[in-house]
Amino acid sequence: MSVAESSAKSSSNTLLVLGKISSILDAFSLARPVLSLSDIREATGMPTSTVQRLVANLMSQGFLDREDDSYRIGMRLAYWAAPATRGMEVIDVISPVLKTLRDTTGETTCFYKAEQHQRVCVAMAETRHALRREMHLGKILPLHAGSAGRVLLAWDSDLMEEVLRDPLESLTESTITSSEDLVTAVKNTRTDGFAITVGEREDGASGLSAPVFDAAAGLVGAVTINGPTLRMPRETCEAWVEPLLTAAEHMTRLIGGRFPGEA
Repeated sequence: MSVAESSAKSSSNTLLVLGKISSILDAFSLARPVLSLSDIREATGMPTSTVQRLVANLMSQGFLDREDDSYRIGMRLAYWAAPATRGMEVIDVISPVLKTLRDTTGETTCFYKAEQHQRVCVAMAETRHALRREMHLGKILPLHAGSAGRVLLAWDSDLMEEVLRDPLESLTESTITSSEDLVTAVKNTRTDGFAITVGEREDGASGLSAPVFDAAAGLVGAVTINGPTLRMPRETCEAWVEPLLTAAEHMTRLIGGRFPGEA
């Protein structure tokens, strides 16, 4: 075999391996962030021995992380993604993740930021259901009612103090109007890492939210799934906590962020 033929064969083998690695990584999604070896084998169609060998190699390089008897995308890949988004507007970076989360749950997804003593919807992916709760870009909402407000207050103590200086307006029968109750709810949100509310801001509406952080572990905003309680009873909201937290983590990594407490 000539040198040229040997080089061509080597390049072909390398591309073949890269293709298999890509197939393994492509098997993971926001809907299925954690996969077992059998899940990966089923998704890729590769032999068990090949999957085991490549997964072991991917783990050794930090491209996959072990979680009990399963695997998830490694943080090394998330940090590599950050430079690709450097210089892009945060909204441009997170919008595809909002759309994926919308497609996963079927409900409207939004991203809120705190402005003065209120919260503003700065990005959204609207549900395709005919029955939907009214929401639009730029909509201004109170901070003391709803899951997104709860998250924005939980990681901003100064904002929390400012909100507590004024009376808490009652919007529905479920709205928190007691300062003590709001403090307790916000503390629980910080402990849990997310918030679920039903009917606090609007009767017949549910929402669940999680925080997104920047490179200094400072709060950027809250990612939210919201919709009619008819389709989103509390049990459904609880079932969607995992995809919500995965989306929040994905957004945080994409903008080069880190979570409080990380080195």
